[in-house]
Amino acid sequence: MRPKTSFSPDSITFAPFVLVPSTFPHHEFMKVKSLQPAINKLIHRVAHDQKFLKESLMNTVKVDDFTGRLFQIYEAVHSEGISQRISLGLLRSDYFLHSSTGRVLQVEVNTIASSFAGIATQVSLYHRYILSELGAYEHLQYLPDNQALQSLVAGMLKAWEMYGCEQAVILFIVEDITYNICDQRFHEFQIQTQNPKVRVMRCTLTDVGQYGTLDKEKKLYVKGKEVAVIYFRAGYSPEHYHSSLEWDARLLMERSKAIKSPSIQYHLAGTKKVQQELARPNAVERFIENEEDAKAIRALFAGLYSLDMNEEGDESVKMAIKNPHAYILKPQREGGGNNIYGKDVRETLERIGKKKERTGYILMDRIVPPIQKNYIVRPGSAPELNDVISELGIFGTIIGDSEEIFWNQEAGHMLRTKLSTANEGGVAAGVGALDSPYLFS
Repeated sequence: MRPKTSFSPDSITFAPFVLVPSTFPHHEFMKVKSLQPAINKLIHRVAHDQKFLKESLMNTVKVDDFTGRLFQIYEAVHSEGISQRISLGLLRSDYFLHSSTGRVLQVEVNTIASSFAGIATQVSLYHRYILSELGAYEHLQYLPDNQALQSLVAGMLKAWEMYGCEQAVILFIVEDITYNICDQRFHEFQIQTQNPKVRVMRCTLTDVGQYGTLDKEKKLYVKGKEVAVIYFRAGYSPEHYHSSLEWDARLLMERSKAIKSPSIQYHLAGTKKVQQELARPNAVERFIENEEDAKAIRALFAGLYSLDMNEEGDESVKMAIKNPHAYILKPQREGGGNNIYGKDVRETLERIGKKKERTGYILMDRIVPPIQKNYIVRPGSAPELNDVISELGIFGTIIGDSEEIFWNQEAGHMLRTKLSTANEGGVAAGVGALDSPYLFS
């Protein structure tokens, strides 16, 4: 990764990682791995249900300007008529193991910029090397194979193929300064490995605003190149939109024939408010006809509570103020570092609990993962043995439109580990460390 301190565009340092793989129960790992195609389908169908999205977000968009701007683009594209009906989902569903039950519970589903597939595959190989160095050859069988990078890129190339123009490029939308540069570049290198003919362009939202155009057929051109697939590694945070130019760029891309990951409806389907609405009785069953799959997905949900301006929301506020350490307050943001924990939950709700501002958040039961010990290796400091907790991410790829799903696969995994005392766990944010699972029965 590029270092955030003493930054230089020509310098990189190693990403934080743990010395040996962390344990994770085999049964729970295989359960969420096998369920990922059903979760892909759930998100895909939510994204294509205009009524459900509108009803879910109608209060949030009034108080959360960023989600409101995204929803304006969504409505503008729908009213004009969608140019590209196919969406590409590169998803990651995140889980903690809950200590009291020994079962995994879902933290969230990421529909935009689902990162670390590139580096996660390297960490899996690294841990195989370390165990071999330790002479622990008999333990290698408990490290699952990880093809996350190869699988996500296979989905991107399938979408490129479906677009139907060999000269068209895959466009990566990136931040002005990309710290997690290597994870992104691994995707580019893997694209070239799987199909050397496919070219990749890297542009910021500002670049697209300055150089992007649509022709009469709604084909997108950036710097003279036709774009087949847009892969958003930026655009999930208000900080990425410096002015109306960047918002105009997002609208331009959504109006185009390029296949997007995510399309605007997929972006909205990944909001925290939609996650909370899916936890309501019979919501999952609205989208998943297989009863066993619907039941299994519902069993993954932690308690999720509305903060709408009604009696239900008032009860949620009272409940969280009374016992703030049992809940997490989540705004409609991606990228880590946004959630509110502990006494800050009480302080925040005492401040906004009677205001419409609260509808921009959801409340979630706090999951308490089991603690284990490991060494976190970070640049510039000696590793120390610490109490740590781990979060599992399962990747998925899906391609389809409102009528049909053409591609739907589970796509590998990642594990992030952090100090047990830390609230947030983002590696890019400098808190978590990359890991891989050691499966036990």
